[in-house]
Amino acid sequence: MSDIKIKITDRDGVLHEVDAPTDMNMNLMEVVRSYELAPEGTIGICGGMAMCASCQCYVKSEHQLPEKSDDEEAMLAEAFFVEDNSRLGCQIHMTDDLDGLEVQLAPEEA
Repeated sequence: MSDIKIKITDRDGVLHEVDAPTDMNMNLMEVVRSYELAPEGTIGICGGMAMCASCQCYVKSEHQLPEKSDDEEAMLAEAFFVEDNSRLGCQIHMTDDLDGLEVQLAPEEA
């Protein structure tokens, strides 16, 4: 089993340093849900299909992430509170090279 450490700031501004497995094909949204860092029903509403922006986060570290897919770009174009460093958590898969990743969950949409 291979875990990486990532830092997630929740919607209340609380920083959590968590272990994220890299051998289970998990994405950031699933890690947030597994640690219950957002109330149930407020993150990953579409199940990780890039069809909602409930898992939007701001990438605070300088990690190289895969390019945004067309679906992710389209969803972020319609989302609220989008910043230059916005990504959908469901599109960030946990890999060894993301050790030390720092993200902040975007505010919940109204």
